[in-house]
Amino acid sequence: MNRAVVFAYHNVGVRCLNVLLAHGVDIALVVTHRDNPKETIWFDSVAELAALHGIPTITPDNPNTPEVIAQIKALQPEFFFSFYYREMLKRELLEIPKRGALNMHGSLLPKYRGRVPVNWAIIHGETETGSTLHYMTEKPDNGDIVAQQAVPILPNDTALQVFQKVTVAAEMALNDVLPALLAGKPPRTKQDLSKGGYFGGRKAEDGVIVWSQSAQQIHNLVRAVAPPYPGATTQLLGKPMRILQTLLTDCTAAGKEPPAFYVKEGKAYAICGSGVLRMIRFELDGIEMNAAEFAAKYGAEKFEFSV
Repeated sequence: MNRAVVFAYHNVGVRCLNVLLAHGVDIALVVTHRDNPKETIWFDSVAELAALHGIPTITPDNPNTPEVIAQIKALQPEFFFSFYYREMLKRELLEIPKRGALNMHGSLLPKYRGRVPVNWAIIHGETETGSTLHYMTEKPDNGDIVAQQAVPILPNDTALQVFQKVTVAAEMALNDVLPALLAGKPPRTKQDLSKGGYFGGRKAEDGVIVWSQSAQQIHNLVRAVAPPYPGATTQLLGKPMRILQTLLTDCTAAGKEPPAFYVKEGKAYAICGSGVLRMIRFELDGIEMNAAEFAAKYGAEKFEFSV
């Protein structure tokens, strides 16, 4: 009997839980999160999928309490699977499953261990990322690798677009290796942790644009925090501005004048520390407008950014 307890949330949780169900895994319990009313919930619900299939579900704030540990231990699971579950599982929990605890991480480990790996990969200009299924230890994202699936990051992909690819990569990686895993013959590759780093979570204020950076760096930030994430922010005309979409241009003349915003021939641009970005979508003081609307209200001269 391949009995499992699944810790899961978000789209990756939904897709990977579906994979386990498709392979006939006996899912004794799903541990997930209550949705946070302060968070934009743009993703699918693990709790709804579990309810559809009649799987018992719990939503503890901390899964490492004696009560939760006792409840899970009584189920005598052979496997744990963690799919985008947000709490760390400590040693006492990890020692329960007889055949190991496995986690699906949204990067090509050992790169981008830790939080929000898709966003960090885009910020650093990576051209590929993916999903990695690995054994869990008390240290996050450092156990032996069981399966990986790479996906490309295209030059104008946003974090949402890349996350959608990573979700499919997670489904593919799990689906491909699950028969071997259930048969007790999983591939295992030790990570070389020197080939990747650990990254922490990001806050909305981490999206403030530093205009002394290059157009490429700013473009990467805009892509990495575009909606449904909080967006890249700045100040213009004393008002808060949110940059939602940009494109790189061939212009290299910037760097000789202060970073500024301007409209030319019906298109909006931003002068960066080096290079110029075309501003495709932006909000000023909470109102989204296009280049023509901005020019009609404020004029087409150059306005320096105040941040």
